[in-house]
Amino acid sequence: MNFNIKDLEQFKKKNIDLKVIEKQIDDFESGFPYLQIIEAATITNGIQKIDNELIEKYIRVYNHYGRDKKILKFVPASGAATRMFKRLFEFYENNYTKDQLINLLKDQDLDSLGYFFNNIEKFAFYHLLIELPTFKNLNITDEIKIGNWIKILDNILKKEGLNYENLPKGLLQFHKYSEKKTRTSAQEHMVECALYATLKNTANLHFTVSPEHIELFKKHIKDSKPDFEKRFALKYKVDFSIQKSSTDTIAVDENNIPFRNSDGSILFRPGGHGALIENLNDLDADIIFIKNIDNVVPDILKEETIKYKKLIGGALIDYQQKIFNYLEDIEIGKNSPEFINEIETFFKSDLCVIFDDKYYEYHENEKLIYLKNKLNRPIRVCGMVKNEGEPGGGPFLAKNNDGSISLQIVESSQIDLKNEDIAQIVKKSTHFNPVDLICSVKDYKGNKFDLNKFIDKKTGFISEKSKNGKFLKALELPGLWNGAMSDWNTVFVEVPLITFNPVKTINDLLRKEHKAEC
Repeated sequence: MNFNIKDLEQFKKKNIDLKVIEKQIDDFESGFPYLQIIEAATITNGIQKIDNELIEKYIRVYNHYGRDKKILKFVPASGAATRMFKRLFEFYENNYTKDQLINLLKDQDLDSLGYFFNNIEKFAFYHLLIELPTFKNLNITDEIKIGNWIKILDNILKKEGLNYENLPKGLLQFHKYSEKKTRTSAQEHMVECALYATLKNTANLHFTVSPEHIELFKKHIKDSKPDFEKRFALKYKVDFSIQKSSTDTIAVDENNIPFRNSDGSILFRPGGHGALIENLNDLDADIIFIKNIDNVVPDILKEETIKYKKLIGGALIDYQQKIFNYLEDIEIGKNSPEFINEIETFFKSDLCVIFDDKYYEYHENEKLIYLKNKLNRPIRVCGMVKNEGEPGGGPFLAKNNDGSISLQIVESSQIDLKNEDIAQIVKKSTHFNPVDLICSVKDYKGNKFDLNKFIDKKTGFISEKSKNGKFLKALELPGLWNGAMSDWNTVFVEVPLITFNPVKTINDLLRKEHKAEC
């Protein structure tokens, strides 16, 4: 592939090596292989169901975690909340009257819009809406009755109103505690951080945000700190990062030729949430919680969230200590057949790892080297919730590049559902991934791992998009909690469904799980 001088300057400005670009084009041409899933991870076969006694043990372990350590909460919070308002945008942009809407939309679409407007006073942003100057002499209830929905959306979505079409989820009002006391999802994460991710009287929180939102986020957190610091008698250390330009990926046309903008420059697109492994790699902490920006609940429901966050935290610390002990024993020269067998049993029974047959042909010293490399990796404990009919990705046992089999979080795009045998495996899946995990990212000597070394580069994803009416193909990097963490030591633990309350559409905020009034 030939690139001109301006192309090379563009790559340099984005800090992307030419070899990376060429590899991405090769990926477009060859595609990505499906992951070879062996079976679904289920209770007693990859997912641990923790009894009350063990829950209490893990919580004690977490509560007594070393005071010289650092705990951090990592929240991907990039991007605008556009998808939350998808139905409202469709209605708004077409400027339909209410009668036209009835004729054009499907029943469920009309119901969702009607449900939104008929319950508008229950949203946490309602008091801000009616305080806008444009509503000074209007009765919003009357406007809804006569079908003047466009005017209301003007004030919710547009810059002159609440500007919700341009704000990220983290800065939207999520929960209403009283008529004018509300919290954004970012503030709810601040509260969570104080309740389970605090050591030495400091709550460490990190948001990944879009460049256009970073100043808004900084101001919002700065304004929120005093009240929460007083309430919880601690200090917040809140940092921000943006997705690196160097993780953007090239777009191509149907012939895998770089897609060019009208000015002749090459189109790059964000590499997906997998790009955030770079942000995670830059952080200095001993253990890191990861949770999505929209998965929060009001205070009245936080007890279960805190309980299970501490549970997975204690489980991580417990497994971390076992692994560190093995590594320290190897370092001092422990190498008996019984010791090697003990580690093999640990991998099989605790981490559900099955070694490739060639492992058993190794000599004792070769086995020990192999086991040390397998042990000395980042660790993650992932909460899994019961699947109530949702198809696609979740926890599976899958084959790795070295021939071993281990626990993996697998997205639906990685699965060949046209293969009947594979489809049958997926049907037996009992749980799905709510993005509720905690990570150990330092080795047994306290050195940071280079997380980029544990990515399975073959787990990217190609999607079809368009720009200005022209077809293009986009490439997403291996996902943050699947391919980007493919070579981590992994434990799956069942957590209750109440800990998973995402907000995918605006009407999700009307569910009972998001009602904060006491």
